[in-house]
Amino acid sequence: MAGGQQIHYKQNRLKQLRAFCHAARTGSVSAAAEKIFLSQPTVSLQIQALERELDTVLFERRGPKIRLTPEGELLYELAQPLVEGMDKLHETFSVHCGRIDQGTLDIAAGESTILYILPEPVRRFSAQYPGIELRLHNVTGRDGLAMLRADEVDLAVGSMMEVPDDVNYRPVVTYRPTLITPEDHPLANKEDVSLADIAAYGLILPPRHLSTWRLVDLVFRQNNLSYKVTLEAGGWEVIKKYVELGLGISIVTDVCLTGEERLGRASLERYFPRRSYGTVLRRGKFLSPQTKRFQEILDEVFPEDAGGVIRRQRAGAGVFDDGLLG
Repeated sequence: MAGGQQIHYKQNRLKQLRAFCHAARTGSVSAAAEKIFLSQPTVSLQIQALERELDTVLFERRGPKIRLTPEGELLYELAQPLVEGMDKLHETFSVHCGRIDQGTLDIAAGESTILYILPEPVRRFSAQYPGIELRLHNVTGRDGLAMLRADEVDLAVGSMMEVPDDVNYRPVVTYRPTLITPEDHPLANKEDVSLADIAAYGLILPPRHLSTWRLVDLVFRQNNLSYKVTLEAGGWEVIKKYVELGLGISIVTDVCLTGEERLGRASLERYFPRRSYGTVLRRGKFLSPQTKRFQEILDEVFPEDAGGVIRRQRAGAGVFDDGLLG
């Protein structure tokens, strides 16, 4: 094969693999075409050409949706890092030359993470790399995972209760579960608070569909205790304010407590687990230089918890904590 033909062949192969990887990730040829700015017939033809060259079937086709065959899953595992590496080649080269002076960094995180965990890491990153466009996406945990899987963000930061098989979770910092009360409450600053003590008073909790409520409910039921909720409210700042006003007591994680609140507090580590916050990455994803540097800055900001290993907790659908107890 002549040199020119070889280059043309390799260029076509990269295009085919890029189309294949986007189709595999989105589960749709039309969605893949939109992602890489090509027509749907062009993407279909590139995938078909790849199947002919490899003499295999890469997708099961069921109407508009497609699903990887076992052979397709193998190719995706091999090809995805190559495609992402080529797409990020310029940025990676700049880093090896000692520069991170351009590009973007997209981070998905919940409101609580953005308010309490990310301010200092974001400040440091922005100061060190003013040429990098940093975008914070304020989303729920479920939406954050969807964006991560669709490669709409480079990483997510949050607290995970369950870790699905297709992501890696790396804890960075850990916080304690804490009861908060009005300053003049009978349980304020009590050293040994029991669940029975708490059950005697009305709780302020986030909406029922969020994980904090589910966890509180589980712990009370496991201890054969009933409890009452006097108010549903979303967001730690809102909950803290209403506890200060004497409308109830609540269970939070001390990440949200600055010490300036007019609140009593008591540890609940006897009953609720500590909750970690960390980075969430799609397994097998090529890490951009920006992503790696942001992870390093997180470790610099939280040195006491840096170097946490990737945890493989209970595999499931993947649940980010809603940021109220976690």
